[in-house]
Amino acid sequence: MSIAMTATEPSRRDQVPERSARAFEQLAEPLRREIKVHCYRMLGSLHEAEDAVQETYLRAWRSFETFEGGSFRAWLYKIATNVSLDALATRKHVQRLLPDQRAPATAEMPDGTPATEVAWLEPYPDSHLEGIADDAPNPEARYTSREAVKLAFVAAIQQLPPRQRAVLLLCDVLGWAAAEAATLLGGSTASINSVLQRARETLAKRYPDGRPVEAPRPDATQQKLLDRYLRAWEGLDLDSFVSLLKEDATYTMPPLPQWYAGREAIRAFFGWAWESYGGFRLVPTAANRQPAFAVYSRSGTEGPWAAHSIQLLSLDQNSISGLTLFVKPTGPQLFQAFGLPLILPDADVQMPSAPRNS
Repeated sequence: MSIAMTATEPSRRDQVPERSARAFEQLAEPLRREIKVHCYRMLGSLHEAEDAVQETYLRAWRSFETFEGGSFRAWLYKIATNVSLDALATRKHVQRLLPDQRAPATAEMPDGTPATEVAWLEPYPDSHLEGIADDAPNPEARYTSREAVKLAFVAAIQQLPPRQRAVLLLCDVLGWAAAEAATLLGGSTASINSVLQRARETLAKRYPDGRPVEAPRPDATQQKLLDRYLRAWEGLDLDSFVSLLKEDATYTMPPLPQWYAGREAIRAFFGWAWESYGGFRLVPTAANRQPAFAVYSRSGTEGPWAAHSIQLLSLDQNSISGLTLFVKPTGPQLFQAFGLPLILPDADVQMPSAPRNS
C-alpha cells in the first residue's frame, strides 16, 4: 500500500493536492527496495527493516511539502538513516549477533533451549533484492552491493556503533563523499572522516585487506555441490553430507547459542541431531546473495512436512565453508518472508534442483 493512501492520517492526506500524492509516489516507490536493504544493513533484522521503511515513508510523506528539490534519493536516505538510528537508540541490544560472535565453539550437544535474551541477526531473502543494482555505484565504494549484503558482512558491521555503521554504509557501500554524508547526518566533513576511519579500523580486524574477497556466483561445479547437499539431507546420508564440508567449516544455528567448528565436530552434532527426525525435504531458495534452502521436517515416516529452518551456505571453491541454520522458533517465522508455506503441501511433488543464483 502506498504511504500516500495510509488510513492513519486521512485529514492530512485530504489537505495535500492529488498531484502531490502522485508526485510523491512516482519519486518514492522506485526506491523502496534499496531503502529497505539499507535499513536491514543498519538494523540486522528483516522485520525491523520492514517497520523502518514504513516509518521512513510516513515521515517523508508528512514532510514532502518541505522538500526543496535536489536529490530526492539522498533526502529519502537521510530520513531512513535517522529512522534506523532512532530505532537503535531505543533498542535494548544495539548489536545483532550470530553465535560465533558471542562465545567459543563447543563440542557439547545443545539442550534445545533458545537464547531468547540475545538479539540474533536475521537473513534477507534475495527476492527482496530484485531490481536493486548489484554493483558498486562508483569507484569510491569499497564494497559492491552484492558483498555488502552477505551475512558475514552484515554481522560484522553490527559490531560498529550506530553512527559509525551509518557513515560506513553511506560512504563505503553507497559511495557517498564524506561531505555528502556530513550534510545528511550533521557534523563537519572532518568529523565524518574521523568516524569513517574508526569504522574501517574495526572492520579491518575481520577483513585485513580492507574489504571482503568478492565471491563469484556459483559455477556449474558448485551447483552440483548444492545438489549433492540436498540429496544428502533428504537421504539422511551423514557421510555424504560431511564430505561436502571443508576441514575447518563452521556451523551456527541461531537462536541456539551453541556453534561448532571443524568437520568432525559438525559430524558429531548432526549424527546426534538427525536421530530425532524421520526425514527432511529441502526447497532451494537464496538469501543475502548466498545459496540457501528452506527445510521441512517430520518426526516419523508419516505425517506432514513442517517448516524446520532456513539454511544459508557459504561456499569456498568446491566445498562448504560455513552453514548458518535459522532454526526453531526463528526459522519457521521467516518462511512467510521467503514466500513459502509452513506446511509443505505435497511431498510427492519432485523438489526443484539446487538454486541457480543470479
